[in-house]
Amino acid sequence: MKILLGIIHILVCLALITVVLMQHRKSGGFTGAFGGGGTQADMNNGTWQRMSGLTKVTAVLMGAFMVISILQVVVR
Repeated sequence: MKILLGIIHILVCLALITVVLMQHRKSGGFTGAFGGGGTQADMNNGTWQRMSGLTKVTAVLMGAFMVISILQVVVR
């Protein structure tokens, strides 16, 4: 079980690194990165719908990374 979780964890890490490096840099700096600086029209749309496909994949991989990390601690 430990070895399987370790292998899955490494694969998720590599996928997360790849997806993060593929993303375009936002020109808004910290304001753009955290969703600030939007207009009122932008606020009416849901956050999930405004995210690009690559950003959604990053969010899912980040969640998987966190869950697998916690599982590895619990299993040991």
